[in-house]
Amino acid sequence: MVKAVVGACWGDEGKGKITDMLAADADIVVRFQGGANAGHTIVNDYGKFALHLLPSGSFNQNVTNMIGNGVALDIPQLIKEIEDVEAQGVPRPKIVVSERAQVLMPYHRLFDAYEEERLSDRQFGSTKSGIAPFFSDKFSKIGFQVWELFEEDRLREKIKNVIEVKNLMLEHIYHKPLIDENELYETCKQYGEMIKPYVIDSVQYMHNALKEGKTVLLEGQLGSLKDPDFGIYPMTTSSSTLAGYGSIGACIPPYEIKEIITVVKAYSSAVGAGAFVSEIFGSEADELRRRGGDGGEFGVTTGRPRRMGWFDCVASRYGCRVQGTTAVAFTVLDVLGYLDEIPVCVGYEVDGEVTRDFPTTGRLERAKPVYKVLPGWKTDIRGIKSYDELPENCRNYIEFIEKELEVPIKIVSNGPARNDIIMR
Repeated sequence: MVKAVVGACWGDEGKGKITDMLAADADIVVRFQGGANAGHTIVNDYGKFALHLLPSGSFNQNVTNMIGNGVALDIPQLIKEIEDVEAQGVPRPKIVVSERAQVLMPYHRLFDAYEEERLSDRQFGSTKSGIAPFFSDKFSKIGFQVWELFEEDRLREKIKNVIEVKNLMLEHIYHKPLIDENELYETCKQYGEMIKPYVIDSVQYMHNALKEGKTVLLEGQLGSLKDPDFGIYPMTTSSSTLAGYGSIGACIPPYEIKEIITVVKAYSSAVGAGAFVSEIFGSEADELRRRGGDGGEFGVTTGRPRRMGWFDCVASRYGCRVQGTTAVAFTVLDVLGYLDEIPVCVGYEVDGEVTRDFPTTGRLERAKPVYKVLPGWKTDIRGIKSYDELPENCRNYIEFIEKELEVPIKIVSNGPARNDIIMR
C-alpha cells in the first residue's frame, strides 16, 4: 500500500505532523521532491523539530526513511539534521539515499543569491537554498548524481567541463569570484565520504518493498500552488509538488499510489512572492500570525514572517483537484478559536465577473476575494478527541469547507502535537 501526503496550497500546511503520525503504521517514508528550501515542523514526545531534508518518519524506529531520486540532496544539511535529532535524544533514524538522487553543489546556493541580487525588485523571494540553479542544471544535464561522487576520473573530468560554463557566468553576468576546480573536487570527495554509508539502489529497493507488501508513505514538500506547472508560475518552486510526481521521485509505479492525503490549512499562509487573493494585512494579520502554528507563523527555513490570509476555497479546491486527493487532513483548526466571525473566500471577482475556478497567474493577480462570513466558536478546542465533542460552529466550519473542497475531510488536527488529532 502506497499513500502520498501532499500540500493543497502554498506549503506550511502541516504535512510533517501528518506524516509523522501516519508513519506509526508505515514501513518506509520517502521524500520524493524538493530540497532543504522548506521545512516541516514536528512536535512529538521527543520535543519540537524543524526538518528540511530528513523525512518526517525519522522519529519512528520501525520506519526506513528514504531520500528519493527526485530530491535536491544537500549532503551537509542532511548529515547535520541526522546529528541534530540524535543530539535531542532521538534514536538514530534509519536513513537510505537513492544513488540516483542529484547533489546540490555549493555553487548552487551562490548562483541562487547572485540571481536574486541581479533581479533586485523583480526577485522571486527565493530562500537562497540553491533550488532553482540545481534543477536548472539537472535538466540541462550538467548535474551530479550521487553515484558520480564515487567515480574519480569521471568526476574530475565533469567538474572541469561544468565550471567552464559556471565561471563564464560568474565573470560576465554576476561579476563574482570564480570557482576553483581543485577545491570543488575535494568538496565532492568529502560529500562522497559523508553520504556513502546511506547509498542504495533505490529502484531495486522499492521494487522489493512493494513485492513484499510494505506500507509506503510518500512525503511531499510545499503545496499545489508552488508546483511549476499548476501553481502561481513563475512564483513557484522548481520541482513538482504533486502526488503524481511521487511515482517518479520515489521510483514507484503510478498505479501503486492508492491514497492521496492532501493537507489543508484552516486559514491561509504563504512565504515568498506571488498572488495571494485572500491575503490580510495590518493588525488583523499580525494577530493571526502570532496565534498561528506552534509559536507563530514564521518560515521554518527562513524565519521570515508568513503572509497571512483567510481560508481560500477556490485555491484549496483547485489544489486538491490537481493532487488527485482522496482524503483531506484539515490542520491548525484550533488557531481560529479566538474569532467571533471567520471570513472564508468562496469566489474570485476577476474583471467584473465572479468565478469559483482558479485562474492562471495573469487573471489571478487581478482577482479580488468574495467572502462569506461564518460564526466562530470562541473556545479552545485543543484536547478534544471526538468529532462530536467539537463546538457546533466548529463542526459547521469543517463541514462548510468540506462541501467547498468536494473531498472528504477525514483527519482534523486541533493542536501541534502528534496526538492532537481527530479521525472522522
